[in-house]
Amino acid sequence: MKVKNTDEIRNMIMNHPIEQRRIFSIAAHIDHGKSTTADYLLAKAGLMSAETAGDKRMTDLDEEEQERGITIFTTVVILSYQYTEEDGTVNDYLFQINDTPGHLSFTGEVSRALRGSDGAIILVDALEGMMTQTETNIQLAVGEEYCKPVLFINKVDRLISELKLDPKDVFSRLDIIVSQVNNKIKAIVPPEFKKSWRVSFQDNSVAVGSAKDGWAFTVEILKEKKLTPQTVFQKYNEDDKAWLRKNLPLDDALLRMVIQHLPNPVESQRIKIPKIWHGDLESEAGKALINCDPNGPLLGMITKIFIHPRTKRPTLIGRVFSGTLKDTDKIYLINGRQQANITRLGVMELDDILTVPKIPAGNLFAADGFICPAGESFTRVGTEIQGFEAISYAAEPVVSRSIFPKKQTDVAKLGKVISTWIMADPTASYEMDPETKKYTLQGIDPLQIEILITRINEQVPIEVSDPVIVHRETIGKESEVFTTKSPNGHNRIQMKLYPLPQSMIDFLKEGKDLSMMDNRERGRLLAQHMDHDKYPDFDDKFFRGFWGVSDTNLLIESTKGVQRLERIKEFVINTWRQFTKKATLAGEPLMGVLFVITDATVHTDPAHTGLTEIMTMVSAACNLCYLTADPKLLEPMLTIDIKAPSDYVGAITGLLTQHRGVIQEIKDVAGSTQIRGLIPTSETMGLADEIRGATAGRGFFGYQFSHFQEVPPHLREEKISFIRKRNGLKEEIPTMDTWARFIYKQT
Repeated sequence: MKVKNTDEIRNMIMNHPIEQRRIFSIAAHIDHGKSTTADYLLAKAGLMSAETAGDKRMTDLDEEEQERGITIFTTVVILSYQYTEEDGTVNDYLFQINDTPGHLSFTGEVSRALRGSDGAIILVDALEGMMTQTETNIQLAVGEEYCKPVLFINKVDRLISELKLDPKDVFSRLDIIVSQVNNKIKAIVPPEFKKSWRVSFQDNSVAVGSAKDGWAFTVEILKEKKLTPQTVFQKYNEDDKAWLRKNLPLDDALLRMVIQHLPNPVESQRIKIPKIWHGDLESEAGKALINCDPNGPLLGMITKIFIHPRTKRPTLIGRVFSGTLKDTDKIYLINGRQQANITRLGVMELDDILTVPKIPAGNLFAADGFICPAGESFTRVGTEIQGFEAISYAAEPVVSRSIFPKKQTDVAKLGKVISTWIMADPTASYEMDPETKKYTLQGIDPLQIEILITRINEQVPIEVSDPVIVHRETIGKESEVFTTKSPNGHNRIQMKLYPLPQSMIDFLKEGKDLSMMDNRERGRLLAQHMDHDKYPDFDDKFFRGFWGVSDTNLLIESTKGVQRLERIKEFVINTWRQFTKKATLAGEPLMGVLFVITDATVHTDPAHTGLTEIMTMVSAACNLCYLTADPKLLEPMLTIDIKAPSDYVGAITGLLTQHRGVIQEIKDVAGSTQIRGLIPTSETMGLADEIRGATAGRGFFGYQFSHFQEVPPHLREEKISFIRKRNGLKEEIPTMDTWARFIYKQT
């Protein structure tokens, strides 16, 4: 596709007034109509004909997206728009828009898009109403990334044409949706914006319409055109959708709403920067970020890696928050601690780059020439600036599949391809078993892994295992203290385990790079999240002994007067990390455990402190302590949200009960019954078809990751046995006797 006004867009990127720019994302539950809505914005940009808008889903560039009828990858669109201000002045506005996915599997794409956005259009299906992913999107936009929201209620045509509701009932349903959205916003919005960020018909921050039929309006637009909502009903009765499309164009209503209510980059960054950047706001860099200053020090973030569906070429997309990025710049990747060269710079328009020689602060950009993980902060080589906080994701990896190349010679190539895709989507992860050469992919749910595997297989032919649900292990109490010795008897280590409080687990999930922090600052930060009533000695000074973090587990060195400990430090840390990835019960990842080294003895001769000696000693200590700390197996739980006619409530509750589900709430919402509950992830395989069958296809549903929960006692032994066998371990759970020979006993 070619942009009609390339020179105009290029000039606006570099020179347009910041007050007349908007960067926003469109976010919604799956199938609520984001991509159909985006078609009309593309037509406004000249990227497609107005006649095909609403049918083509142009932002679904990938064949897989087109076949499945869902959005998988965020697509960026740029357009200019003429708007008449209240005083009659006509201004050109520049919009940079992210069309994001709505499926739980790809919620990471939403988080990354919102990091680079200033506002969000929250889109809700008038028939289905607020769904699980709608709540997640509001949480991510408002609560995590401080993006101001506006609301578009889509598919109002279905209330009129399918349900045959009269105007009064339609208005009632729309009011309920607005109220539900505002309740969610109110619960998470920064306190100073509780009033100004709520959405309402009265201030024109709510639009209603039909993306399929191409119309929408705000109250202001109806007044201007001297129309009433009843006009819409009249036109549907006359089957005159063309009139609605012509006189109440969808793009006009949405873009007006964006201009009137979403902030420009300067307004946004005054709110957003203190949330996502924890440097000194009074410094030169801090002031430049707050003011979105194009003349300040360069600081930006890579928010997305776009891998072209045909060429497989990766392009980095991100945002410049301060300074100006130039195509001649050598940039420094702050987290990766390496330099990178740009070979092509510009802005993304669907699947191509419109080249631009420089990108000032307050713009999205696209660049070729290097690869790095999404979420990376960058500056100009020679500049020292703190990077941005890690992007917060709404789900955790709970599904895994093993893959290996059909040709043994492709092992290295497969590793490179997997690495690129994981950089593009850090909500997934991978490991390679050095012995079998198998790679294990972990992701949010089976669909995410399936899409990744499809992409990888296009580049390297692979064999694939069936999907498995990833469980977690943890402890229920403090462990006993164990001192273990190396096989040669010359080294010793003493260790104890403690369960971490939820506040610390939540903090560690944020993914801050603790290894790069100043020791005192890190100690202070960790101590803030500890339970000091229970553990008064775990203060700032204690946490200065930080040796490592692995997922939500910590390793702290708290010894006194031990000599030569630094010599074995890396061996200890590496062994500990391996243990946290495959714990004792079932070989599943560990979460929420504090490991404390309280004493050690290191032999004077380095020949006696090799890797095997230290690894065996540390592994024994970890396993022995763990087995005495009430070890638990946890399974991932999902919140399930089902809406269906009240006639089907009995069938749905029975179905959920069969799948170990727990009903939390049943309520009537706008003529339908909403059932919300918890269900183990392992019980959702094939559940979609069962729900459709139980409701004669009239049930709408969605999932959202909730938490990890202990496996019920009556299933524990069976689950552990099954998982151990799946993980290639002996079926019997190890006992303390397994490592008894490594226990050091004072004589």
